[in-house]
Amino acid sequence: MQLLCTVRGCAQPLARAEGQLVCARGHTYDVARSGYVNLLQPQDRRSPRPGDARPAIEARRRLYEAGHGAPLVEALASQLAACVLPARPAILDVGCGEGSLLAALAASVPSDATGVDLSQPAIELAARRHPELGWVIANADRFLPCADGSADVVLVVSAHAAPRELRRVLAPGGRLVVVTPAADDLIELRAAVLGEGQQRPRIERLLGELAPLFGVEEQATVRHVAELDAAVARDALAASYRGARRSQQERLTGLGPMRVTMSFDLARLR
Repeated sequence: MQLLCTVRGCAQPLARAEGQLVCARGHTYDVARSGYVNLLQPQDRRSPRPGDARPAIEARRRLYEAGHGAPLVEALASQLAACVLPARPAILDVGCGEGSLLAALAASVPSDATGVDLSQPAIELAARRHPELGWVIANADRFLPCADGSADVVLVVSAHAAPRELRRVLAPGGRLVVVTPAADDLIELRAAVLGEGQQRPRIERLLGELAPLFGVEEQATVRHVAELDAAVARDALAASYRGARRSQQERLTGLGPMRVTMSFDLARLR
């Protein structure tokens, strides 16, 4: 995928040259030994260590390694199979995290896949585990460092991105696929540990934000129920930004194995 310079007011195409990416105006970016490139500018940082913290990143990796991401990957592959796309589509995962989902999808759907995330620890872990894919550190809320119309498929899974940027990078005839936790995601665990067993829908709000630029083709819910022990339940909470307080961790440690709903709302747009 053609990457662009992120220096403010530049946005020139980047070309590889001896371990670096260089634009026509002379701005350079080192390519890390593991293969990723950091295009994040100082003014685009939200904090000294932007993006997800390492505990949440590692928790997500363990959940995928335990097979809990498989139903979502299967649903995403099915959504792409329903579209008329190039034989080897360019897939851009915005907010890719540590890369497990994109790598699994790329293994299922032959493609040229690139992941973008704000977190350096996440991208570094992704690049070390999956060097065959492209990995970029950037702030998708500000600017997606990809050429206009360069992505046949854009994924946004439990992440944030500017709708106009998503539209700009999507090729004619391409598809945007967005995923959010469904209303009943982890509902049993939230009730037991956080004391908040109410359902929390999210997808309709997101679709409302995208409505001026995209039309919905299909919506679906991906749901499975898994029996989790305390360690896996702790990962599920950490991966979803919940359960950080000590009192909540103590309640979690005291739980035995329990059946927990894992669910996502998915929408395909064009």
